[in-house]
Amino acid sequence: MHELSIVTGIIDIAVREAEKAGATLVEEIELDIGCLTTVEMMAFDLAWKQAVKGTILESCVTTVNRIAGKARCLDCETLFELEQLYDPCPGCGGHLLDIQDGKQLRVRSLIVS
Repeated sequence: MHELSIVTGIIDIAVREAEKAGATLVEEIELDIGCLTTVEMMAFDLAWKQAVKGTILESCVTTVNRIAGKARCLDCETLFELEQLYDPCPGCGGHLLDIQDGKQLRVRSLIVS
């Protein structure tokens, strides 16, 4: 379950940034998680609930933005939404794609006090 290591990495980032700001509590955290990442959201939610216990994020409001997958075909230049990483281009059926969106995994914002 790699979701737990992702969650602990997010917690480390939030704690480090809160400490830089002289804060002792994270009130809100906003995350971007692309639909093309291998993050299983049910496992992520379970890992999150367990990992934040006893931390400065324990009572924070958590918002997760799921970023849709988008790609550009390198053969025919078609721009299209991508549901899975290995979907073919709907224009030509090609598989040489430039992923434009959907692979993000980042902390977008924190509100600390």
